[in-house]
Amino acid sequence: MGFDVTGKLVAKFDTVQRTETFRTREFVVETNEDINGRIITNYIKFQSVQDRTALVDRYNIGDEVKVHFNIKGTRWEKNGQVNYITNLDAWRIENAGMQGAAKPAAQAAGFTPAAPDTVVDDLPF
Repeated sequence: MGFDVTGKLVAKFDTVQRTETFRTREFVVETNEDINGRIITNYIKFQSVQDRTALVDRYNIGDEVKVHFNIKGTRWEKNGQVNYITNLDAWRIENAGMQGAAKPAAQAAGFTPAAPDTVVDDLPF
């Protein structure tokens, strides 16, 4: 199941090589939510892994972004103590300021979809 959140990019951290074959990178997005007239600010830290560590490179601090992510949970045990870790694993980032500005590829190529009232439903079920 995927989730997404839109907000302002406020921090980008360096890529960390965790093992010889595994690397991660973290970044933070600020969101603001109006709850009964009171603005609540949240700072959400995301993690990207492996080839996705470069996703955040094309964005600058202050850019409005939409982050698509999965929630991953891990159970970790050491010296008899059990701990649970939750990560927000980002798998896609897009510029939130450009939403709706770019035409879909089909429209850019000259294809115009039929109006909703002229669509024929010819499915057999």
